[in-house]
Amino acid sequence: MDDKTRLLQIYFNQIKAYRLLSFEEELDLAKRIRWGERQCRQKLVESNLRLVVKIARSYLSPDLSVMDLIQEGNLGLIHAAELYDPAKQVRFSTYANWWIRQSIIRFLVNKRRIIRLPQRKEEILKKIQRAYHVLTQQLTRKPVPEEIAKEIGVPVGDVNTVLAMTNGILSLDAEADDSNSEGILDYHEDYTYNPERVFLRKDSKAATLKVLNSLKKREKDILMYRYQFNGERHTLKNIGAKMGISPETVRQIEIKALQKIQNNPSLYSCSV
Repeated sequence: MDDKTRLLQIYFNQIKAYRLLSFEEELDLAKRIRWGERQCRQKLVESNLRLVVKIARSYLSPDLSVMDLIQEGNLGLIHAAELYDPAKQVRFSTYANWWIRQSIIRFLVNKRRIIRLPQRKEEILKKIQRAYHVLTQQLTRKPVPEEIAKEIGVPVGDVNTVLAMTNGILSLDAEADDSNSEGILDYHEDYTYNPERVFLRKDSKAATLKVLNSLKKREKDILMYRYQFNGERHTLKNIGAKMGISPETVRQIEIKALQKIQNNPSLYSCSV
């Protein structure tokens, strides 16, 4: 057994000593962390170190040290412990999983990219990544470069050039069931999901609907059409045709409804 393997075994033995927490214990610790009790954060982190090891192993390859991956994952775990909100009623391991993976992925991207891309190509790379995750969800398969190029509005040659410049890390050709493949989903950060953003979006939508329900039906319907509550944003002309009124009347009702919300402090506070 070499020194690295020995150190790794010692670390595994150490973290096994930390007891797993119940959901109630996690919530209690999260509340106390928000009150400023730093030792509670340490306890929450220590009880989930095995989760980091499990996730880190899924990113392991011959040219990487598992301890490097674990260390990066631990940074994500610590960040998750600082942000964990007990009011959301979700297990900490579920919440922390995303932060751990993103920390590891960031490390892999920085480590494996041999050259720095020019600023314009860095921007295209970010757009490619976002489009990849959106299209994967919409198509329920991996999108091809042509589909990504169409989604972000750039020539397919630019997409292929940027992917080639990333030294194969972001290859779109890897099969989903190939455990040894390296694809864009494996080694680039997923900005399409963020726990805080998901929670905020749900809370904001609920609060906004509460405000809309306080309006007259026609006012509510027009605002829902105009601000994409029904799937897509409608023009004044389209709404007028649906409701049997002129576009100008739709505009006036929209303005009146928005002014009603702005001028009523109790309604406005519900929407933020």
